[in-house]
Amino acid sequence: MLWIKAFHILAMTSWMAGIFYLPRIFVHYVEGREAGQDVARLQVMGRKLYGFMTIMAVFTLALGLWLWLGYGFTGGWLHAKLTFVALLIGYHVWCRQYLRKMQQDTLTRSGRYFRLFNELPLLIFIPILIFVVVKPF
Repeated sequence: MLWIKAFHILAMTSWMAGIFYLPRIFVHYVEGREAGQDVARLQVMGRKLYGFMTIMAVFTLALGLWLWLGYGFTGGWLHAKLTFVALLIGYHVWCRQYLRKMQQDTLTRSGRYFRLFNELPLLIFIPILIFVVVKPF
């Protein structure tokens, strides 16, 4: 089970790296387009990154389920953690909507908006980490 836990942490770390980086691509895209720069490469990067982070999300969730079934975790902390995991999945899907707009050249939000948007997953991730490590209830 320790191998499963190690791969779960590896997949989660990779997923989070993508979650944190994709909105930065959105920032560079909208600001580059406003400056008249060629942003086609950013569209490719965003699409490829989203594919990678989706695979890592699936691995994270599958390995997490395996751990849950193997260890039989119980307690309020797990329910709270899973609530925030659901929010993180929602954020992931929200990123896909913005990615589609970027692919169609219809991404209209500002760079400032995406800088703030980029902070949301951290606000979701911090409670997940606390629930897993501290298990407050």
